[in-house]
Amino acid sequence: MVSQVPSPTQSEVIYPDSDGQPVANNTIQFRWIVEIQQNLDWLFAHDPNVFVAGDLFWYPVEGKNAIVNAPDVLVVIGRPKGDRLSYMQWKEAGIPPQVVFEILSPSNSKIEMEKKLLFYDRYGVEEYYIYDPEKNYLQGWLRSEEGLDVIPQMADFVSPRLKIRFVLGEETLQLYHPDGTAFLTYGEIAQRAEQERQRAEQEHQRAERLAAQLRAMGVEPEV
Repeated sequence: MVSQVPSPTQSEVIYPDSDGQPVANNTIQFRWIVEIQQNLDWLFAHDPNVFVAGDLFWYPVEGKNAIVNAPDVLVVIGRPKGDRLSYMQWKEAGIPPQVVFEILSPSNSKIEMEKKLLFYDRYGVEEYYIYDPEKNYLQGWLRSEEGLDVIPQMADFVSPRLKIRFVLGEETLQLYHPDGTAFLTYGEIAQRAEQERQRAEQEHQRAERLAAQLRAMGVEPEV
């Protein structure tokens, strides 16, 4: 008699949050991933219901941990910000990432990228963008009633969901915020944040000096 081993229940299924592989295969790919993720985070900083992540495992089907992908950058509109070990769609009101980005490296094979396209098509991605920084190649797909369709012309294309603009120059890609400002590198974002911090500190010190002068004159400053 052959005993039957019971299959694990959905609550017993383990969903790994890492495959042991590096986020990126080279510094160029990593720089692009960080730049896109950080700028999108910045773009939606004041919207508590837009979740942006980089290299996060996405499990679309409960109980099936073999069905998984980790987009270089994903955006989920309609889900709260916050840390996650992975994106388990059934715990996120069933909402899939609407927008995903992949930055190519020499190790990405044609078969691998075709599988990713099928995955994103099958599980509800609305916008999918691939950029190859080595070849300066950009391609995008947009969801129609039939699924993800190739965007025939990416020059000056504006994302329907994110409202960002893609400008492919002769040497590199430049992305622009909805207000027309260019995406910044992580270093430039940090520099601007520091400049804002210094400006706020200077304003605070100026206000303190003015308050001290008023008190010296016998006038109590308004709070």
